[in-house]
Amino acid sequence: MELINEHGTVTFSQIKDAFPNVSEMTLRTDLKLLDEARRIVRIHGGAKSVQVVIGTDDYLSNRSVRNIAEKQKIAEKALALIRPDTTIFVDSGSTTTLLARQFPDQSNLICTTGLSCATELANLSKPTVMIPGGTLNRYSQSVCGISAVRELERINFSQTFLGVTGYSLRAGFTCGSNDEAILKQTAINQSEQTIVLMDSSKIGVFSTFGVCGLDKIDMVISDGGLPEAFLEECEKNNVTVL
Repeated sequence: MELINEHGTVTFSQIKDAFPNVSEMTLRTDLKLLDEARRIVRIHGGAKSVQVVIGTDDYLSNRSVRNIAEKQKIAEKALALIRPDTTIFVDSGSTTTLLARQFPDQSNLICTTGLSCATELANLSKPTVMIPGGTLNRYSQSVCGISAVRELERINFSQTFLGVTGYSLRAGFTCGSNDEAILKQTAINQSEQTIVLMDSSKIGVFSTFGVCGLDKIDMVISDGGLPEAFLEECEKNNVTVL
């Protein structure tokens, strides 16, 4: 259960690799019992964390301790793209929180739905920071819902820094909450440039609600470990990869 919660979604092959001394029959029995106890959710070929399936998009506290070095590298790359005197949307999430923590103290209008992002940005004196009204998602520590969407529809962004739960060839970029997906789509529609911040562990991860395909994205910033097949898809869609 800890393995599944840590990764959000795991394949049966990953489970076998993690427990090489346990037979396949025992592992399948254990997965069945955990599923019946509602501690995990079995899916075809593996299992998912309950938090991901029910739309909480996993706890921010869980995500913030995973792949820290990779997320730090992504945040540093994103910082180099930020221009002063522009309007920016910063999505909620663990990687965007690292970006907010290092944001330069310069003149920008920053709109964020991430409470942890807003807390980090509160240490700066020059940017104007906006938090749209809406419904609190206590798991991801973010604001979402129709009120937040309506506020975003009134703002034109120069850049949107977007967080996602995963990417798969069939579903595109996904997340675990329908309200979050709609909000992300709104930010994309209102932005001149959309930049996805995503470490390579999210490739092949399939979550419940679709956000968009590569055709809606201008740039992907990652940790240098993206698979060749994904890079080829980015090239086909004229998506820059950093």
